[in-house]
Amino acid sequence: MTATPSAPTLADSMAAIPARIAEDLGVRPAQVTAAVALLDEGSTVPFIARYRKEVTGGLDDAQLRTLEERLGYLRDLEERRAAVLAEIAKQDKLTPELQASILAADTKARLEDIYLPFKPKRRTKAMIARENGLEPLADGLLGDPSLDPVVVAEGFLGENVPDVKAALDGARAILVERFGEDADLIGTLRERMWTTGRLVTRVREGRENDPAAAKFSDYFEFSESYASLPSHRTLAVLRAEKEEVLDVTLSPYAEEPEAGEVTDYERSIAARFGIVDSGRPADKWLAETVRWAWRTRILFRLELDMRTRIRTAAEEGAISVFASNLRDLLLAAPAGTRATMGLDPGIRTGVKVAVVDATGKVVDTSTVYPHEPRRDWDGSLSTLAKLCAKHKVDLIAIGNGTASRETDKLAADLLKLLPDLKMTKVMVSEAGASVYSASAYASAELPDLDVSIRGAVSIARRLQDPLAELVKIEPKSIGVGQYQHDLPEYGLSKSLDAVVEDCVNGVGVDLNTASAPLLRRVSGITESLASAIVAHRDTNGPFRTRRELTKVARLGPKAFEQAAGFLRIRGGDDPLDMSGVHPEAYPVVNRILDKASADIGSLIGNTAALKSLKPSEFVDDTFGLPTVTDILAELEKPGRDPRPEFKTATFDDSVHAVSDLRPGMVLEGTVTNVAAFGAFVDIGVHQDGLVHISAMSDKFVEDPRDVVRSGDVVRVKVMEVDESRKRISLTLRLSDDAPAGAPAKGESDGRSGRPGGGHRGQGKGKGGSTSGGNGGGNGGGKGGGRPGGNRGGQGGGRGSSAPANSAMADALRRAGLS
Repeated sequence: MTATPSAPTLADSMAAIPARIAEDLGVRPAQVTAAVALLDEGSTVPFIARYRKEVTGGLDDAQLRTLEERLGYLRDLEERRAAVLAEIAKQDKLTPELQASILAADTKARLEDIYLPFKPKRRTKAMIARENGLEPLADGLLGDPSLDPVVVAEGFLGENVPDVKAALDGARAILVERFGEDADLIGTLRERMWTTGRLVTRVREGRENDPAAAKFSDYFEFSESYASLPSHRTLAVLRAEKEEVLDVTLSPYAEEPEAGEVTDYERSIAARFGIVDSGRPADKWLAETVRWAWRTRILFRLELDMRTRIRTAAEEGAISVFASNLRDLLLAAPAGTRATMGLDPGIRTGVKVAVVDATGKVVDTSTVYPHEPRRDWDGSLSTLAKLCAKHKVDLIAIGNGTASRETDKLAADLLKLLPDLKMTKVMVSEAGASVYSASAYASAELPDLDVSIRGAVSIARRLQDPLAELVKIEPKSIGVGQYQHDLPEYGLSKSLDAVVEDCVNGVGVDLNTASAPLLRRVSGITESLASAIVAHRDTNGPFRTRRELTKVARLGPKAFEQAAGFLRIRGGDDPLDMSGVHPEAYPVVNRILDKASADIGSLIGNTAALKSLKPSEFVDDTFGLPTVTDILAELEKPGRDPRPEFKTATFDDSVHAVSDLRPGMVLEGTVTNVAAFGAFVDIGVHQDGLVHISAMSDKFVEDPRDVVRSGDVVRVKVMEVDESRKRISLTLRLSDDAPAGAPAKGESDGRSGRPGGGHRGQGKGKGGSTSGGNGGGNGGGKGGGRPGGNRGGQGGGRGSSAPANSAMADALRRAGLS
C-alpha cells in the first residue's frame, strides 16, 4: 500500500542549502544566507567581496565564487528532486521510506540511482518476463536456493513461456534488472571502481607508424588509475580516441582477473542479495545470474559513469589551469603611460608598425621590410628612427610570433642608433591580436587602419596596460589553456568571464578613458550601459564626479551602487572619486576629516596622520570595522594598482635559435604559460623551453603556480636540447649539473625520475626528457622525480592540437610538444 504524503515544496528543501554550502566552505550558515540574498538581489561577486564585508562576515571573492557555483548546483538538485518526487507520486509508488531516501540524496548521481527503477523506459526483457508471470519464479529461487530451478520453472510454462529455458531466462532478466537498479549497491561499486580502476589504452591496428598519430605515441600502450589521471593526460587520450588513434578501455580492476575468476564486484553483488554458493540446487544458477548482471549491465553502466567522471574532472582541471593563466596574464605588470611603438613581425608581408602616445592613441603607422625578400635593413632602421624621434618613443613592443627574434635584432640596432632616447624593447605575447584586429570592435575603434596594422596597435597597447587591451578580446581567444576546443563551452566561458570580472574590478577602471569593452566588465555595467557611458562621455565631455553617472541613460540606482566604487575619476572635482572608497561611504570619510581636523586634500596620502586614527571610532550601524579599515587604507594610497612592478627579460644577444643553445647555459626568459606539469619559458629562440615540475625547486612542488606565474621574468639553466624535435629542457635550479654527452633523443628510463621519465615506471617515456612524455609528466617512476619525488610518473601526452590562435597552443608548439 502506498503512502500519500503531502506534496514536497521546493522552498522547504531549499531551506537547507545555506547550511550545506556553509559546511563545504567552513563558514557559518548566516554568512552564506546573507551572501545568497545579495546574489539574488543582483549584486555581483566583486561588489559583495569589496563593499559588503560586514553583511557576509568577510567572505572573499574566491569563497563567493565557490558559493555561487555550489548554489547553482544545489538549486538544480532541488528542482530535480521535486520533479522525481512528483513523478513517483504520480505512479502511486511513493512510500515514506522511498521519500526519505530521495530527500536524503546529496548528489545528482545518487538521486538518479534512486529514481532509475521508476524512470519511464522502453519495454525491457524484465518487463516482458513480469507480464508473463515470471517474477514469482525469480523471487522464489532468490529466496530459497534449495529449490531446483528446472523443476520449479516447469510450473511457469505457458503460451508465452514455451520451455524451461525461456522461464529461467525471464527470471534471470528480472533479477539482473533488480541488481542493476539497486541504488546503494551501484553507489558502492561506482566508488570502488573510481578508487581501484584504471584507464587503459592501446594503439589501433595500423596506426602504429602513422605520422599523424605520432603525437600520441606515449599512449600507444598506457595505463593509469582514474583517481591519479591529470587533466592534460585525460584530454589527450580522449582526443586520440576521437581521432581513432587509440582504443580506450575503462577497466574496473587494479589488476586484470584471471579467466573465470570471481571478482570483488561480483562478490559484493552476491553479498548484497544474500547469494552464497553452498552447493544447493539454485546456487549455481544464482551465481551465473550475478556474473551476467555484472558483465552485461552493471559494468557497462559504471564504464559510462567513469567516462563521464574522468572527462568532467579533466575538464574542470583544464578550465582551472586556463583561468589561472588568464588571471596572471590580465594582472601582468603594466608599462604605464609611456609612448610606445608596436612591431608586429612578418617576413614577406613586412613588419607592421604602430606608434601610440601615452594614452594609447594611435599617432603614426608604417610598414617596413627588413627581412626576406626585400632585406631593406637600413631603410627600415631609418623609418623607425624617424618615428621614434618624432614621437619621443619610450618603449618598443615586439610581437612574439614569426620573425620575432629577427625583428628583435632590428630593434636592438635601433636602440644603438638612438641612445639618447633611452628606449626599452620588450617581447610581447601577440596571442589574440589577430582576433582583435578582425573584430567588429576594432573596426569601430580603428576604422581608418588596415586589419594588419591594428595588430601592431594592440601589441603596443597591451604593453602599456595588458588588462585594458586584453578585455577587448574574447577570453577563449587569448587561449592560455590546453585543449580548449575539447572543453564545454558554457563552463569555460563562465569561468573565464568570472576571472576577467574579478581582475577588472580588482584593479579599477578610469571612467574617462576606459573603452566600452573594459567598462562592460565593471560590476553592474552591461554591454548596453557601457556603450551609453561612452556615448555620454563623447557628447558631454569627461565625467567630473561619480554622481554624474546617474545622468547616463538607463543607468539606475542599482547599477550605480554596483559600479561606482570600481570606477576612478582622475583630476575630478572630488579627490575621493580617484579612490576605491564607495560613494555610499563618503559620510564616513567626512567624520574622519572632522576627527583629523583636516581637509581631504591634505589627508589623502598622509600616512602618519591616517595611522594615528583608530578605525573603531568611526564604526556605526551601517559601516563596520572592515569597511572603515578599507577606507583608511584607500586614503593612504588612493587608487593603488595591485599589479606588480613592470620589468622585462633580457635575452642573450648570442642566442637566436635552438642551434645556439648548449647545456649549462644560464639565460633570462619570461614565463609564457603554466601547466599542471611545469612552466613554459620564452628564452628568445622561437621555441619555449619547459621547466618540468620536478626541476622547479629543491622542495616538493604540488602546483607549478606556487613557484612561477605567467609573465614572471626568471633565470633558467639549459639542461638538454633536442634540436631535431626542437625541445628544450630547462631548470630553475641553477645549481643543477647539465648532463654530459650528446643531447637526449627522447628516450628516458621511466624509473629514473628525471623530467620525462614515463608513466609510473612503466618502460620508457617516449616523450623525452624535455616534457615528461610529450606534454609533460611529473617526474619519473614510482617515487622518482627529482628531490622530493613530485608524484613520480605522471608523464603526459603532448598537449597537441590546441587552437592556432591560442597562447598555450603556441607555447606547446614552440616547445615542440605539438
